[in-house]
Amino acid sequence: MKKGKITMTITIGIACFALVTVMMMQFKVVNETDITAIEEMQESELKTELANWKTRYEEIDAQYQETTQRLEEYKNDEESNSEASKLVQEELEQTNTLLGLTDVHGEGVVITLKSGDDTTAITADDLLVIVNALKFAGAEAIAINDQRIMNTTDIVYITSGSFIKVNGQRILEPYVIKVIGNQSHMESAVTGTGGKVDELQALNHTVTIEKDSDITIGKYNGEIETRYIE
Repeated sequence: MKKGKITMTITIGIACFALVTVMMMQFKVVNETDITAIEEMQESELKTELANWKTRYEEIDAQYQETTQRLEEYKNDEESNSEASKLVQEELEQTNTLLGLTDVHGEGVVITLKSGDDTTAITADDLLVIVNALKFAGAEAIAINDQRIMNTTDIVYITSGSFIKVNGQRILEPYVIKVIGNQSHMESAVTGTGGKVDELQALNHTVTIEKDSDITIGKYNGEIETRYIE
C-alpha cells in the first residue's frame, strides 16, 4: 500500500512539473511575441475573409438576379398561355354555340302551329319555309318541339305514318318553334304580306306568336356525321 502511494505521488508530481513547465513556456512565448504583428495578421486575415464574403455575395446576388429573371419569364409565359387558353376556350364555346352543341338562352319569339280541323295538315315544307325565313332574318338558335335545328337538320314528312321527323325524331302537333334573335325581326320574317304565318292562318290553321325575353333552347343531342370531310 505504501509503495502504491509513493508511486502515485511521484506520478502526480511529474504531471504537475510538466504542466508548470508548459505554462512557463507559453508565458515566455507571449512575452516575446510582437502584439502589433498579431494585430496586423488578424487585419490581413479579416480583409481576406471580407473579400471572400464579398465574392460569395456577388455570386449569390447574380444567382438571385438570374432566378428572379427566370421566374418573371415563367410568369409571363404562364400569363401568355393562360390568355391564349382563355381565347381558345372562348372561341370553342362560340363555335359550339353556333354548331348547336350547347344550351343557350336569350330573347326571341315562340311560334306555335296547329292544323285546322277541316284543312290539310301542316307539312314539313311549311316548317322548313318558316325555319329558313327565321335564319335569313338573323336567328341565332332555333328548335322545333325541342329538337335543335342544325345546318344538317332534316325536316321531312313520313308518308307511311303521316308524321314529321326532325333530326330523325318523330314530332307531333302542336309544333312549337322556339327562336332566339331580335324579336321584331323574327316576327316580321314570318308575318305580313308573303309571310308563311299569314298563309297558314288563311288556310284556317292556328298560329300564335309570343315574345319572350328569356327563351331556353337545349343543345343538339345527336351525333354529327360527315361523309366526305377527311
